[in-house]
Amino acid sequence: MESGDRDVIAGYGGGGAVPPPPSHAPSVGPPPPGAALRATAAALLNLTGLGLGYALVGRWGRAAACWVATAVLLWVALPADPDGVPAGVLVGYLLVLVAAAVDGGRIARRSAVGGAWRPGLAVGLGVVLLAVPAGGAVVYGSARDEAREQMLLERLEAGDERVAAASRQPFGEAKGEYGKALGVYRALDEDHPGSRAAKLVPDRLKAYYDAVSAPYAKKRHCEAVAPLTYLRTLPDSVDGKLLGDLAAWPDTPLAESLYACGVSRLGGTGGGSGGSGSGSGDGGAELGQLLRTFPDSASARRVGPAIDERIKDQVAALKGAEPCAATEVLRGLGATASRLPADSVKKLRADADKGVVDGVYACGVDQFKDEKFGAARTTLAGFARTYKSDGRAGQARDIAIAAEIADDRPAAGKRLPPSKRPGGARMELVISNDAPNTVEVLYTGPVTGTVTLRACAGCERYSASEGPQRACKASGRSYPKARLQLPAGEYHFLYKHGTGATSRVDSYSSGTRVQPGYTYTSCTYVIERSPFGLDLPQLPDPIQPVVSPWGAGSSR
Repeated sequence: MESGDRDVIAGYGGGGAVPPPPSHAPSVGPPPPGAALRATAAALLNLTGLGLGYALVGRWGRAAACWVATAVLLWVALPADPDGVPAGVLVGYLLVLVAAAVDGGRIARRSAVGGAWRPGLAVGLGVVLLAVPAGGAVVYGSARDEAREQMLLERLEAGDERVAAASRQPFGEAKGEYGKALGVYRALDEDHPGSRAAKLVPDRLKAYYDAVSAPYAKKRHCEAVAPLTYLRTLPDSVDGKLLGDLAAWPDTPLAESLYACGVSRLGGTGGGSGGSGSGSGDGGAELGQLLRTFPDSASARRVGPAIDERIKDQVAALKGAEPCAATEVLRGLGATASRLPADSVKKLRADADKGVVDGVYACGVDQFKDEKFGAARTTLAGFARTYKSDGRAGQARDIAIAAEIADDRPAAGKRLPPSKRPGGARMELVISNDAPNTVEVLYTGPVTGTVTLRACAGCERYSASEGPQRACKASGRSYPKARLQLPAGEYHFLYKHGTGATSRVDSYSSGTRVQPGYTYTSCTYVIERSPFGLDLPQLPDPIQPVVSPWGAGSSR
């Protein structure tokens, strides 16, 4: 026993060698000297995320786990995303670091650090290395902020592209795109006010206004009304501070466009003149909007004089080659003036209406001269009915009668009926009616008029062969008669069969010259033609009218 004990003592004391420290802290008993400093060093080194605390105490497996956790974080975080690292990943990583620091400190407290490591130096190194994750966080935050700036700049560019695409389309089709682009600009200003993109928004809004109002810049005023009206509504949805001077800018261009477009359409002439654009209407909508929206503007003060000038121009045009067109323009001008809100403009309706009266008469005369006899009859008959107190109503009726005759007998339209009745001797023309229906006789020449003959009671239709011999010659029969006193000259007649005639009885026209010193008679009757005649339509009633030629039964 004693010998064995000496051997052990000799083994420890011979040569003064120091035995190596244990690889693990004893499970019981006090910690090795310097434990607190070792624990602090290991904890700080593990907080760096590099696992150096575990490496200090020789726990390489656990150090590798720290490296894997850091690698996963870097893989998720890089490259920097505008939204940063997901919160769950970041919280999880921080928990790993805290657990590694606590665990590393616990192990180091129970373990002696081998090799040349000095706990004090390790603590200093841990403090220095903590700057690595802190600096990385700062660098990452900067990179994330730059990524966010780039993202916002891309949004700004996307808004610019929408504006550019919309500017190549009509405003009606592009309005939706303009609205989306405006939403981008507004969101950048409201949600990211300090960003580089937000600082560029005011300049972009200026370009936006230029793009939307491009038709105004090109003097296409009718096209400009809708986009300028749209721009004028933007202060309702966009911060006035952001818009600045742009908020009130559309007022003057819109007033100018409403005026130019409305004046270009006055009288219902349609599309804009002078580059105002195309469209339809009489200008009342645009001018009315101008007078209601900008009543005190310089453009509004020009409306009355513009309409007055246009009315005067069209009144002068009644003496030109197109009085009918000028009359229609005058109608439109009067209608437009009456609908506008300004009383000074409404009063111009009277000037336009006076021009219309002259225009209707001038139009009918022009239609007659152009041999548009049906239109002339309609126009001038309407004039005589509508303007009975006008001094030209009688002449209008005469021209309408002559036009109706000329529509069947063009020779009657070679000249207008005289406006004054000629003097001198008058010759009597007696017209007798041997037809079982009423007859209206229209005549024109040195004098113009119309007369109606009653139906002949008991009169019959004649055959084609017996008509000239028997018409108006039955003894004892009183035929309805009309007596006309006509000055000498060339006359044209139109016989119109009325009440009692079938739908197959047509009008008949003729002409003759009345000479001084004679009395004239004429007889009108109806004959029956053979239903087998090639000129008859195949209808149930085979009767067609044949009126005796001028001079049948005439005497001198």
